[in-house]
Amino acid sequence: MSSHEVVWSIGELAERAGVTVKTVRFYSDRGLLPEAPRSGGGHRRYGPEALELLRLIRSLRTLGLPLPEVRRVIEDEGAAGRVLEDAVAGRLRELGSEVRALRWREAALRLVRECPPVERADRLRLVGAVKVPPSTAPLARFWRAWLPPRMPARAMSAFLEVAVPQPPDEPDPAQVLAFAELHAMTTAPCPGGRQPQPEVHRVAGAHGAAALYAGLAEAYELAGPPLRRARDPYPGEALDAYVAAYARAYDRRDSREFRRLLAARLAAEPRLDRYWELTAVVLTPPGGRPEPTPGSADDWLCAALERDNAAAA
Repeated sequence: MSSHEVVWSIGELAERAGVTVKTVRFYSDRGLLPEAPRSGGGHRRYGPEALELLRLIRSLRTLGLPLPEVRRVIEDEGAAGRVLEDAVAGRLRELGSEVRALRWREAALRLVRECPPVERADRLRLVGAVKVPPSTAPLARFWRAWLPPRMPARAMSAFLEVAVPQPPDEPDPAQVLAFAELHAMTTAPCPGGRQPQPEVHRVAGAHGAAALYAGLAEAYELAGPPLRRARDPYPGEALDAYVAAYARAYDRRDSREFRRLLAARLAAEPRLDRYWELTAVVLTPPGGRPEPTPGSADDWLCAALERDNAAAA
């Protein structure tokens, strides 16, 4: 070794990097730190490259990157390489999930703390059954079983997007409770083994139902503004789109007779009102006006249909 080359002992390297000797030995034994030729007494020696790498390793570990990712970064181009970009992006996704889980747990703990003692056991059972961070998979499975078999994938995805509420990133206790009740409702065994799909939907068949739900989505969107303004149901563009969706699904014409028949059939169908009430709680920011849901929009349109038929009679 030339006399002008800079080398340090393991203790000197550790002091310069601000770590312990044990840490340096750990990374050396795993091949992450290059060693200069050992001293005559067999002691480890390190050069400036080792100090630079040790500082990089320390920074990456401080950010929470696991050792295999650290090795990949070093084997790439260090701090300037694409591997580091991908590793940081992955760690950010993990941290986002961890933060959402912590916020959910905080709201769940507040829910348990703030409820009357006689209700705590039930609340614990409800929130304890929900994964953290919460998953919407049970709700999606419920609706897939509810929808007609062999329904086109695109139509099913579009329906699930509006029917399955996404849990908020920063929930309050009421939203945690509502989502936990939705989870319990959709995972409970269905009485008689049958999902409560309305007959008026089932008889349309898979492709007819796909067209029906697309038309209903348009009608629900049109009903959104008056719902947000808390307006009473009234005939108009939203109701016309609602009736047209059913008329197209059954290859019928929108007529007064069809509107009376449709109102009678809808009134006799099973409802999922509680599901939509809970969904509105999950979607509505604390203190805000309840967000419209497909359920609340359907209720509003059914009432508008009844009012329209009554006026015509």
